[in-house]
Amino acid sequence: MPTLLTNIANRIRQVYQKAEGFIEEEREFPVSQVFLNATFKRFVTDNVKILEDLHADLHDDWLRLYATINVKGMHFVLAVNLKLVQMEFNKDMQLIVFEQISNTEIIEARYPSIWMKMAVKSALFFYHKILHSDPLGPILQKFDVIEVKDDLLHLSLNRWLGKNRSIMQTLNKVHVNHAELRETEIVVVGNVNLAAVFSKLAVSRMSSTFEDEDDLPEETVTPIRQKEAP
Repeated sequence: MPTLLTNIANRIRQVYQKAEGFIEEEREFPVSQVFLNATFKRFVTDNVKILEDLHADLHDDWLRLYATINVKGMHFVLAVNLKLVQMEFNKDMQLIVFEQISNTEIIEARYPSIWMKMAVKSALFFYHKILHSDPLGPILQKFDVIEVKDDLLHLSLNRWLGKNRSIMQTLNKVHVNHAELRETEIVVVGNVNLAAVFSKLAVSRMSSTFEDEDDLPEETVTPIRQKEAP
């Protein structure tokens, strides 16, 4: 399944086929939420043991993130609203930073015992009513999914993307500086070194990458449809 980065690289090849030289100005590349969720699955969900699913519904200037977690015999489907603060992708850094703008909502939960259920509900009450904070960040940080800095959630993909040779080759040529959220899509803003993109070596390597991945129709995917998908 294509990811956000391979989709961007495809669009870049189409946009710059008629251009020459080094493109220094920033360009916008709209990408469907389908590709963002494919990126989450391939580089986060598939690498984090407690995560069964992680996907987002994108809206204007915010997103609703859904996470299915299995930990210590407990099963949770959680939802939280986030704002995108920073998105930076280059050969040295692959970072997405979120600001949490709502408390975490438990959509579905199964517990191994009534005592565990009472303990979870008591902990949530303590965080929300006494501390006036939310436990999602500290919990995900404990399991090495994100890092919390200044109340912001830092999701670094470097530990997983850095092992993917074809993606690192793409990031040598594409610098993603920022991104904006719109309804069902993310608009990525970045610079491209055209000379590097269209060198013979780059073309051959990138072509082999794209041939290995099937095309995916850009369509809206709701939480229910994603949950029901096999």
